[in-house]
Amino acid sequence: MISVLYDNRQDAIEITADKEDAIKKAIEAVLIKEGLKGDFEVSVSFVTNEEIKDLNKEYRNVDSETDVLSFPMNEEFDGVNILGDIVISTQKIIEQADEYKHSKEREMIYLIVHSMLHLLGYDHMDTDEKSVMRAKEKEIMKELNIFK
Repeated sequence: MISVLYDNRQDAIEITADKEDAIKKAIEAVLIKEGLKGDFEVSVSFVTNEEIKDLNKEYRNVDSETDVLSFPMNEEFDGVNILGDIVISTQKIIEQADEYKHSKEREMIYLIVHSMLHLLGYDHMDTDEKSVMRAKEKEIMKELNIFK
């Protein structure tokens, strides 16, 4: 079972029940792809560019906006694997969807998949890591049938 906790601190995109369902489905797809079974919890927060910039500076010492931040926890509590927190700038979802000429839903789900892989220990700091992570992202997005 997967439990997703949502925190909406922005007003650029309405976070509907359909969007929450799509996010949960994407999280489940990542866990299935990684062969993980059990009870999991993930927190997903939607924020402004200003807030994500502040978080990026505080936690990564990078003084700029970013699209998404991942905060892995990987702790167990009462039999539930608490994977961590995903923080997404909805303004960046809009900007990047326009830039890459695809839907806001596709961009949001891609950022969820990307962040989930970070929560599970994947990174893209060197070429080999990046190619592995990108391949997993593509496979999962294909399985979710999200292309535009």
